[in-house]
Amino acid sequence: MTTNNIYNSIEYFYAFLDTNSAVLVYFSTNSCSVGEALQPKVESLIADSFPKIKFISVDLNSNAKIAANFNAFVEPTILIFFEGKESIRRSRNISIFELEEAIKRPYQLIFE
Repeated sequence: MTTNNIYNSIEYFYAFLDTNSAVLVYFSTNSCSVGEALQPKVESLIADSFPKIKFISVDLNSNAKIAANFNAFVEPTILIFFEGKESIRRSRNISIFELEEAIKRPYQLIFE
């Protein structure tokens, strides 16, 4: 489910966004304890409630060009793309409940 550091090229990253209807991109680093604690909760939320969303984890240090392209400079940052367009952005203090509520409506419009 998690893909780490595969998208070293911004072109491959955009191609992935274009070929999937819904993508959650999780930006963090290994040194961020908040990001490390939150990631499994976000992955679980997506797997359990929104299974059609693809999950990608991007390390800010390894993929600085991708992070810069999306203005993801703080950790953790979550970007959710529906139909190739950024629809949801959350950074720093992220509530799983609020994230779930933000995803519900666009997810239902596209997939249900």
